[in-house]
Amino acid sequence: MSLRSLLSVANRKVLSSVYRRPVPLGDNGPIVSFGFDDFPRTAYLVAGRILEDLGARGTYYTAAGLMNTSNGLGDLCNAEDLHSLLEKGHEIGTQTFQHSSCRTVPLRDFRSDVDKGIREVERLTGQLANNFAYPYGHVTLGAKKALSHLATVRSIFPGINGPEVDLNLLRANRLYGNLDQSRPIQRLLQQNVEQRGWLIFYTHDVRPDPSEYGCTPELFEFAVSAAAKSGSRILTIGQVLAELEDTPAQQEMVVRA
Repeated sequence: MSLRSLLSVANRKVLSSVYRRPVPLGDNGPIVSFGFDDFPRTAYLVAGRILEDLGARGTYYTAAGLMNTSNGLGDLCNAEDLHSLLEKGHEIGTQTFQHSSCRTVPLRDFRSDVDKGIREVERLTGQLANNFAYPYGHVTLGAKKALSHLATVRSIFPGINGPEVDLNLLRANRLYGNLDQSRPIQRLLQQNVEQRGWLIFYTHDVRPDPSEYGCTPELFEFAVSAAAKSGSRILTIGQVLAELEDTPAQQEMVVRA
């Protein structure tokens, strides 16, 4: 393992061990959730339909300042997409308004951008939007502490959530590429069933020729279908949180494990 990889692992261990908001998953698993970062339109038009066809729904993390624009992920979402998703039972989460990273701006500015992103999504949808995902997956100790007031904060740290879930740093696994990635997905699903845990997948665009941060419709459909066949419940982040919300441990933040 390279020095860079070793440092990355050490950093993740530190970030996972402090400013935690633990809550037991209990007997709720196995659960699988699907999230979409930056919310490209294909995540709704293509992946949304795949989820709906299997009776499932997803969580769409929106950087409101990027709406109605295009980038390497394709066309990003618009206000009509938000309303349509909600009507179909999907969930809207948030990112920072300008998709700013907590590693590149002062903490005060980052916190302000988080709040602005939440306010704008709530203004557009008329609904509470306090499930958050870190832009670029970047996490710092200061940001983790500062965002502990949100319902959930999702990272891109791989792994399975449970038997204890840190609501300040949900683990999530990337869903990138094509059907060549089906085997590791199947292994993760099987591991999640054995652990009776909560497995979260995330991706960006979903199209035949995806960006390096997206996946093909075939891979996405495989993942959703395999999750359903595994006997796992496919729930949005908010639906899982609703099952855990009465747990007293959720109300406390633990500075150190």
